[in-house]
Amino acid sequence: MDSIRSVMFAFSLAILFAGPACADTLLMDNVKSATQMVMPERGMSMDTVRAEFGNPVTEHAPVPTNDGPLHPPITRWDYDGYSVFFENSTVLHSVVTPAQAE
Repeated sequence: MDSIRSVMFAFSLAILFAGPACADTLLMDNVKSATQMVMPERGMSMDTVRAEFGNPVTEHAPVPTNDGPLHPPITRWDYDGYSVFFENSTVLHSVVTPAQAE
């Protein structure tokens, strides 16, 4: 009876940990493909991004805040396959869009 419980316990653990292992593998595949893209880097100015990467496909208006200098406006520029987020006129992040990550 104890051996059956041991087998069932081991089987339950195997099922429990099998799902997250597959998800981690898929996530790593997406990260690998994203790192191969050349995108603007943190700290670049809007002028430098425009000079090196050209005009964006879509340039969104800044999102204003009423909280003063602690929460400056954020602007998003969309390029083919990624978006660039600016705080004032400085790059915060470049993010691969979902269509490109797949």
